[in-house]
Amino acid sequence: MPDLAPAIDMQIEMLELHRRIQMRVSTPAAATLAERQRRLAAGCRVVDWSDVPVEWADARLAVRQVADILNRHDLLEAADHRRLVALVREDGELETLVARWYAESAQGPDTVTTGPARPALLDELLPIAFKPFLSRASEVARQQLDLTAWRRPWCPFCGVPPEFAVIQDDDTRLLLCGRCAGRWHWLSIGCPWCGTDDARRLPSFTSADRRYRVCACDGCRRYLKAYNAKGASRPVLPEVDVIATLPLDAAANQRGYAGG
Repeated sequence: MPDLAPAIDMQIEMLELHRRIQMRVSTPAAATLAERQRRLAAGCRVVDWSDVPVEWADARLAVRQVADILNRHDLLEAADHRRLVALVREDGELETLVARWYAESAQGPDTVTTGPARPALLDELLPIAFKPFLSRASEVARQQLDLTAWRRPWCPFCGVPPEFAVIQDDDTRLLLCGRCAGRWHWLSIGCPWCGTDDARRLPSFTSADRRYRVCACDGCRRYLKAYNAKGASRPVLPEVDVIATLPLDAAANQRGYAGG
């Protein structure tokens, strides 16, 4: 088993950064309930980019500090770190790149291609840096929203696949978005990426205490971690449980599965 201490330290640093930024994010005005329900019925995400309360001074700080954390943990090369820091300082360019990234990052009908590809490192960094802003927009957008009919494998709020799941008392799953903290119900069996629903191709394994589970797929070779809430003494705590299950990530990777 690899040494997970550095990864745990990095996740804790990211969590602390998100909390500092979140305290300064304003509360946005959501679209009308009728408009949000219309978008859901069409299979589209509820949160448009115009609904996200971005204060660009804070956003630039978030991007720079995420880059600093990745660099300190040797996950970002020095040249790429310098490139990102320079990008943050350029007027207007970050705003354009982020708006385009959000337009292109939805699953389903919202998928849009608006320009040339961005550097892969930016696509990996932006979901982390903008989580405080997107989670606040999602928090407002979910108020009074009826998600009963939403059975798609991507987040109804920001449109990306899930990061984590909760196994409920009836064995169905609650999927959790790692980008905006949205939650939605999903089937007890089924891969949220490729749609495989043959139980024979969906192996799973658990932590020693059986509180956490990895739901893998032999079709697309991806996996989703889950918290088993049946008989649990507490509800899921995504920010904590994602860190607590890092050993399961290592185990899944060793078996040839990749995170979603």
